[in-house]
Amino acid sequence: MLKINQKYINSTVKSALNEDLKPYGDITTKLNNFKKKKSKAKIIAKQNGVIAGLDFCKTAFKIIDKNIKFRTKIKDGKKIKKNKIIAEIEGKTKAIITGERTALNFLNHSSGIATSTNQFVKKIRNKIKICCTRKTTPNLRLLEKYSVKMGGGHNHRFNLSDEILIKDNHIKSEKSFTQLVKKALKTKKIVTVEIENINQLKQILGLKFKRVLFDNMKIENLKKCIKLCKKDYELEYSGNVSLKNIKKISKTGIHRVSVGALTHSSKAFDSSLLIL
Repeated sequence: MLKINQKYINSTVKSALNEDLKPYGDITTKLNNFKKKKSKAKIIAKQNGVIAGLDFCKTAFKIIDKNIKFRTKIKDGKKIKKNKIIAEIEGKTKAIITGERTALNFLNHSSGIATSTNQFVKKIRNKIKICCTRKTTPNLRLLEKYSVKMGGGHNHRFNLSDEILIKDNHIKSEKSFTQLVKKALKTKKIVTVEIENINQLKQILGLKFKRVLFDNMKIENLKKCIKLCKKDYELEYSGNVSLKNIKKISKTGIHRVSVGALTHSSKAFDSSLLIL
């Protein structure tokens, strides 16, 4: 997923603009005697990071005034230094000021996720895949998963229809753990089984599914489980993963690490728009 459909961008941005402008529009900007005045502006990075969400940012201005010129000075997925120009804007002053916050909200949210993801990726130096989860902002999942990709990460399943992921509550709700996995295999979907301890793992070893997900497991136990799995499964870890412990986790022999914090807790990127 390296490009987002423009129809989705338009729909998402329109909804955000409605949230900001209904029912009376930008009543503060209406006080200014702008008439047909035009201005130039630039969006400046106020920190180092990875940029993402430029199409959403651009669309916010274009929906308000289709004649606005929006020139990017960098592409999504590229690193930027503090004080460098992200984009230049030219058009009616009123439209630029009215669209500013919505445009920057998308840019900063997306770039914040991309930047955070890249920090994890740099820590492990391509030894394993850093993956996002479904812990996303409602209605912004596509943007957030795209942002993870721009930061060098990978996407987990997009939604509940994509793959089968048997988690703790599924296991507790079924009499036979083994039979549950066997039923999943009949669907011909990719099957991931979440494991919390060695005893659970031993119950399903030998069954031919794709991936074992070790959840919130101590490193010592994780290593034991990985050894038992041999090379029969793709191995993933999740649970309280941080920049402090990702390197240690990556050295266990795991193939993937899923990090919910990429989408639910990444700090927004810091940028600002300046009228020239």
